[in-house]
Amino acid sequence: MAPSLAPTILQRRIAIAAALCVAAFALVGVRLVDVTLIKELPQRVVPVAEAPRSRPDIVDRNGQLLARDLPTKDVYARVKLLGDRARAARLIAQATGDNPVRIARLLDGRHPYILVARQLSPDALLRVMSLGLRGLEYQSSNKRIYPDGRAAAQVLGVTDPDDHGLSGIELGLDARMRAMPAGARVQLSLDMRVQYALAHELRLSKEKFSARAAGGIVMDVNTGEILAMASLPDFDPNLRDVGAQSGRNRMVQDRYELGSVFKIFSFALALQDRTTRLDEVFPIGDNLRVGRHIIHDAERMPAALAARDIFAQSSNIGTAQIALRSGAARQREFLASLGLLQAPDTELAETAAPLIPRNWGDLETATIGFGQGISVTPLAFVAAAAAIVNGGRRIQPTFLRHPADARGEQVISPQTSVAMRALMRYVVTDGTGKKADVPGYDVGGKTGSAQVPGPHGYVPHKLLTSFCGVFPIDNPHYLVFVMLDEPNGTKDTFGFALAGYTAAPLAGAVIARVAPILGLVPKTPVLADARKTP
Repeated sequence: MAPSLAPTILQRRIAIAAALCVAAFALVGVRLVDVTLIKELPQRVVPVAEAPRSRPDIVDRNGQLLARDLPTKDVYARVKLLGDRARAARLIAQATGDNPVRIARLLDGRHPYILVARQLSPDALLRVMSLGLRGLEYQSSNKRIYPDGRAAAQVLGVTDPDDHGLSGIELGLDARMRAMPAGARVQLSLDMRVQYALAHELRLSKEKFSARAAGGIVMDVNTGEILAMASLPDFDPNLRDVGAQSGRNRMVQDRYELGSVFKIFSFALALQDRTTRLDEVFPIGDNLRVGRHIIHDAERMPAALAARDIFAQSSNIGTAQIALRSGAARQREFLASLGLLQAPDTELAETAAPLIPRNWGDLETATIGFGQGISVTPLAFVAAAAAIVNGGRRIQPTFLRHPADARGEQVISPQTSVAMRALMRYVVTDGTGKKADVPGYDVGGKTGSAQVPGPHGYVPHKLLTSFCGVFPIDNPHYLVFVMLDEPNGTKDTFGFALAGYTAAPLAGAVIARVAPILGLVPKTPVLADARKTP
């Protein structure tokens, strides 16, 4: 019997599979022809790391650049691909200027992928890339730069390598800056022309009087804008070398017993409540007993002084008597209304709260009257003093440009403010502030010479001297506060280190420089008409 020629089941399955393969290859062939001859192949999408978002620029009130992010690169290493790790560490350290021991520790092999260097400068990056080391990779990042270096360093602050604010404005406005759209900028109230002048004069006086530290503030008394703020010693934020002293903004972080500049508030309260007349005469003598404590004057005073001369000659004994008339409760209420019993609310995160006495009795009232027994930041003092001279309305200090009048609630009457301005002018013409006078600008002000407290009471012969100057005093626009920490007398000052010899001339030098910058034209004396015959 002849064999059957019909295909078996296995043969049919093989035939079907072969047909499917042919069809599949045919479809692939058609698709290849389609994409190569008829259409372009779609581009391959390669995921790319998103470039880090830049922080907004910071500029001063005139648009001068103060801080900006620059694009840079971070260097990473795949350790196993480097080969000779000791050699790689040495070469990378030479190219970046880093410590070779630190680099070698990073490349010890415990981590396969490590960050070697951050925010390289273009030159350093080129040197690293020129090494030709396998295993190095580069990632985009930003580096914050401060073109003016030390100028306003503590106000601006710094950022960390991840571009987060660490101090100053960079910290205080960190969340706000992160929410700002690309291309936006933060405009501060600072005027760098005024900033340079203030810092320069502070540096000169710090050196002249061998002071431990110095600081100053220039404020618009009607808007609350801080036009300049300096604290010495300072630092270069580009080096990120923020030491415990140089990085500290003494104007907002440190609290001081400011001494006799505080008498401004005691006299404003007395005039406001009419507990004292400026022509009223007070006994002075050698000392004043309050309970078991004795109050002295820094210098010998006459046996009696009128109230205006108590202020002008800066008598502690006379001021204590005036403060006691106001009483503890009223004194505390008044200082609170000026914002002196709480930390100033500003764009700087570091502002410190005051140190106030737990028991506020007669002795505390007397000593606070002349600036002892209460410690405040210079910024808090400046804001309160501005309210005394600007017509009597409380002011909110700000580091953002805000040129409109921003005076708030009335804390003293306009009449009291006028009287205080006249009294402060009297200090400069006839009192301890004569060396702060600047011809043509009618400066008013108050000196302050405070004893420096130590662990066992006040330290003998060590002072914190300050001057609060306002100009032009008949229509105040600006307030200048300067401070010298532990200045020493010189031959020119006959060995005296009191504020009248140290801080007052410093304030005068600052005012003389910044007044023309701020557009204030000096007054000129009225000359007799030469055409008229006598």
